[in-house]
Amino acid sequence: MIGSFRNFAKSKFAGILVGIIIIPFVFWGMGSVFSSGNTNSIAKINKENISTQDFIDHINRSNIPADTIRNNLDQNIIEELLSGLVSSRLLDLEIDDFDISISENTLLKKIKENKNFLDKNGVFQRIKYEKFLLENNITAAQFEKRLADRERQKNLFDYIGSGTASPKFLVKKLYEEENKKLEIDFINLNNFYSKKENISNLDLEKFINENQEQLKVDYLDFSYAKITPQNLLGIDEFNQAFFDKIDQIEIDISNDVNFNSITEGLNIKSIDVIDFRFSENKNKIEKKIFELRGNIFDIFENENEYVLYKINKSEQRKPDLNDNEIKKEIIELVYQKNKFDYNKELIDQISEKSFTEENFLKMSQKNSNTITLNSIRDNKKFEINAVKLLYSLPEGSFTLINDEKNNIYLAKVKKFGNVNFTDDNFNDNLSAHNSDIKKSILKSYDILLNNKYNVTLNQKTIQRVKNFFQ
Repeated sequence: MIGSFRNFAKSKFAGILVGIIIIPFVFWGMGSVFSSGNTNSIAKINKENISTQDFIDHINRSNIPADTIRNNLDQNIIEELLSGLVSSRLLDLEIDDFDISISENTLLKKIKENKNFLDKNGVFQRIKYEKFLLENNITAAQFEKRLADRERQKNLFDYIGSGTASPKFLVKKLYEEENKKLEIDFINLNNFYSKKENISNLDLEKFINENQEQLKVDYLDFSYAKITPQNLLGIDEFNQAFFDKIDQIEIDISNDVNFNSITEGLNIKSIDVIDFRFSENKNKIEKKIFELRGNIFDIFENENEYVLYKINKSEQRKPDLNDNEIKKEIIELVYQKNKFDYNKELIDQISEKSFTEENFLKMSQKNSNTITLNSIRDNKKFEINAVKLLYSLPEGSFTLINDEKNNIYLAKVKKFGNVNFTDDNFNDNLSAHNSDIKKSILKSYDILLNNKYNVTLNQKTIQRVKNFFQ
């Protein structure tokens, strides 16, 4: 384990010279794996092949570390990366089909107008452009190609969505729908939930028995020792001799040398911990050892020291209600479950239309309020998605909504108010409505692409790529 202190101590120029080394990720040795037969094709769009090398290059350009890919194989990261490449190729095919191009003059203008390459007077500086290329480990040709590709894609979408113009009656309708006032009655359901103080030990025991597997608590017995230059060498600085000792400890761990033998040989005192249970108020080092319990014997760096630890015992137990901290956690879980059950019962009644005005009036005797929302964007009281839900319902409807603090309310849509529409309103809302229509057109275009192109994936090659990371 080579830590940041070691890296600093070994550098004679630490603090004076900083080197930036960019090492692009590559598939070392993958060429021979996919050198023959149909394995060279990972996907096909109509008659066009996407080769394994194309996919390799795509992953390289993504700059995703190999470890990240390896750790997310079960989350279909390979498929997602391949999907991105296929989508990009589809757009390229459409760009070619529509014969969309970018002139050199247009490209040059885009570069010279990029604010990252301008000085304080707004003048293009070649040196800034070249510095940008160096810092990002990219050539001018590569950058300009990427820029051209982005511009062609933008032009494609502009072309597909061009000509969208909404008639005045639709703009008027949208404006009125989004800006009419809405009066609602609402009840804070906190007044109806079972109180925490009313949850009995019998309730807790029942909950534990019903959820035994999910509620088991991990307990550990372990020993650990803090290792610093002071307790190892009697000095305060991290030098090569200290890191040589750390190297030897790692070798001893790999050779299964006993924990006590290591600490006694180094004359370092260890700490024994019995029945450790994780909680936020526990010792930071001990919490870290708990998090690393998958490795029963190891050493790790912790701020200005190293920690050697050994897990001696690990077991899962039923929650102990005599432990006040555990009891509070179980009470909170039971309280949240009771809230969930109460809310679900209300939602079911509303869905089945068995919740009536009479039920609402009866509940409102405890606590009821009235508020007027000024528009579909008025989220001063309730969370914005809750507001959108209210505006989608007819007058007289009931629903559950929440605020930003996740308080839950039973709400009744009381009445909508009228709103005056003027020519100024039309001009202000025309572009927004046109944008919505454009989005709708692009969704339809997406369906068209699905019908226009037949995408076939080579599952065997995909699996080979996955195997390479495992």
